[in-house]
Amino acid sequence: MRVNFTVNGRPQQADDVWEGESLLYVLRERLGLPGSKNACEQGECGSCTVRLDGVPVCACLVAAGQAEGREVVTVEGLAAYARHRAGRPPREDPAELSPVQQAFIDAGAVQCGFCTPGLLVAADDLLEHNPDPSDADIREALSGNLCRCTGYEKILDAVRLAAARAGEAG
Repeated sequence: MRVNFTVNGRPQQADDVWEGESLLYVLRERLGLPGSKNACEQGECGSCTVRLDGVPVCACLVAAGQAEGREVVTVEGLAAYARHRAGRPPREDPAELSPVQQAFIDAGAVQCGFCTPGLLVAADDLLEHNPDPSDADIREALSGNLCRCTGYEKILDAVRLAAARAGEAG
């Protein structure tokens, strides 16, 4: 089957997709977007979190065919997605980071990096819908993402930092 969808703002097509193929596999192996990680393949760890029509989902649990005609945003597309939401024109700068990505770096919230893409997508979604989250809000929004390297404090710091910066800029 052929799947036509939009990924990170660009029309994409995947050919010869078999019925049980996951969106995660198509993104990583067919489209060359390795940011979303393949860890548990059961939707338990959140490492493969992407946004499907604006909603965070575990790409390992979504059949690729379900993405037909829909919009997917991966961790690689967060900067462009943030620019779009802010009404700013797109840029062709692969090094550009979204505010939440920059905050994760600045707060030292990246360790091994395996969970980071899913955490970034989930944090971005939280801040889009709740620009001034409480710690409980942050913990709830990130509860579907497991990190084995940290005690989560630097991750929480990063989300707080991104929220504070957005508040200052707005």
